[in-house]
Amino acid sequence: MNRQDFPILERLVHGHPLVYLDNAATTQKPQCVIDAISEEYVSVNANVHRGVHYLSQQATEFHESARHSVCRFINAHSPQEIVFTRGTTESLNLMAFSYGERFLSEGDEVILTQMEHHSNIVPWQMLRDRKGVVLRIAPIDERGTLKIEEVEKLFTPRTRLLSICHVSNVLGTVNPIRQLADMAHAHGAHLLVDAAQSVPHFPVDVQALDCDFLAFSGHKMYGPTGVGVLYGRESLLDAMPPYQGGGEMIARVTFEKTTYERLPFKFEAGTPDYVGTHALAVGIDYMKAIGMTRIHEYEKSLTDYAMQRLADLPGVILYGRTDDKDAVVSFNLAGIHHLDVGTLLDQLGIAIRTGHHCAQPLMERYGVEGMCRASFALYNTREEIDALADGILRVQRMF
Repeated sequence: MNRQDFPILERLVHGHPLVYLDNAATTQKPQCVIDAISEEYVSVNANVHRGVHYLSQQATEFHESARHSVCRFINAHSPQEIVFTRGTTESLNLMAFSYGERFLSEGDEVILTQMEHHSNIVPWQMLRDRKGVVLRIAPIDERGTLKIEEVEKLFTPRTRLLSICHVSNVLGTVNPIRQLADMAHAHGAHLLVDAAQSVPHFPVDVQALDCDFLAFSGHKMYGPTGVGVLYGRESLLDAMPPYQGGGEMIARVTFEKTTYERLPFKFEAGTPDYVGTHALAVGIDYMKAIGMTRIHEYEKSLTDYAMQRLADLPGVILYGRTDDKDAVVSFNLAGIHHLDVGTLLDQLGIAIRTGHHCAQPLMERYGVEGMCRASFALYNTREEIDALADGILRVQRMF
């Protein structure tokens, strides 16, 4: 793994070398992605689709080529199943609106879990308030493992959808998506996967998982901010109404009636971030050149090492102790507020995330207001984890 590909890692913070351990929030960008953004604005910038001039044609080719890159990366059946959004959050909101309009009626049920990010809670609550949908919540155990047998018990004849994170952004728990897909389909329901914390870290194959929908963000996988993806089975996307109206998503407009474009364009109203989609494809190529299996094995070794190092420290409370844990270590220090921990570590150049991590129901499950979270990417090292451990000891000595 070449840290020199990431120029920001060379900077100092408060006079210390940057130790960036906030990758679950966003990853840093390799130079090739930065260059792709700059070069397109300098050389290719023009609005995509329908333009007959050269720049528009070239920009459109980059944009649609990126759709094909995403399709291959997650092994979708067709590029028509790849909808570009602004990120996981918009993808999940699109689902709550469009899937909800088409497939959910008053009294129908959606199953969520205690470990969900707010992005996979609030849109469904909004749908509940709008249409009378019922939300059912699957519990986790103290180690952070989903209670599969309890999920099974939540299914009823009114269950239409199970919506679940692939990897918890707080606990690092990796959920058994294929098993859950089989369970949902056996009950006549669909499965939606929040893959924001899985797609950057290990191979994700939507056909092997047999999920019906899957959402993720570009900025967590070495791409730019403001770009995301919703994968959906073509037959299901085709049945769903558009999420927004305007340019690009139409076939024909009159004042009497509008007919919508074919997939995936009917879900992509307005000018897309075509520069961002191209840069996302460059980021995907960067990861593929390293190898997703290699990335996963390396990051798993970092996660295991971090759990061991922090477990050996006095006064450290660890959350999420599942065996199959990925790229996230959340903790608190006994007697010290998590915000104080994050602030003091920052003075040492160590960047972690503190707070509720957009998972307040999960915080309530563990009886805390917030946690400290260190999260890893392919450019992190054991030496940085040692620096975190040493920083924790220094923070403890101050109290």
